[in-house]
Amino acid sequence: MMQPRMVDPRLALVGREASILPGGAVHDIFGINVLDTPEGSEVAYLALGCFWGAEKLYWTTPGVTNTAVGYMGGTTPNPTYEETCSGRTGHTETVRVTFDPTKVSYEQLLRIFFENHDPTQGMRQGNDVGTQYRSAIFAATPEQAATAASVLEQYGEAFDKAGFGSVTTELVTEPTPFYPAEPGHQQYLFKVPHGYCPIHATGVTCG
Repeated sequence: MMQPRMVDPRLALVGREASILPGGAVHDIFGINVLDTPEGSEVAYLALGCFWGAEKLYWTTPGVTNTAVGYMGGTTPNPTYEETCSGRTGHTETVRVTFDPTKVSYEQLLRIFFENHDPTQGMRQGNDVGTQYRSAIFAATPEQAATAASVLEQYGEAFDKAGFGSVTTELVTEPTPFYPAEPGHQQYLFKVPHGYCPIHATGVTCG
């Protein structure tokens, strides 16, 4: 199967100035605004395929204090879901995770990340094909960048040893805006419990 290609920024969709989630939304699980960062929490941004299942993976993780889904890593400001799925924004489907570092570490969140999708598939996860499904870590701080680089190297060796080939996960260390998705996509698998969004775990573990 031919891999999708990243859109030329000159040909990307124009997008819009205003957020498509103005004011945020109430989290169906935590009962707070999905864009809030609770006191004492830190923020992580992770892209591991379809963001519906990825968000549920993290809202069920002990120590996580809030989650939201949105778009990162592309060119188009404030894209819609349909625009992102067109392949003409350059964005990934991303989960914003806030977490209490006294209860769960950033490294632990990264290990959950690598062990619950296939980071060797490039622009896809299973039957989900497109640039929006690529694997990416958006480091929010220099400390996160250093931790992510170390964990990425460890899992790169583990996936290669297991016969999966090279890890294609992008590690983005420069500041990158997070554009929240529409209300219906926030906690989608709570709203639609039997909705389609499989987790593509490979069985590869490390450390």
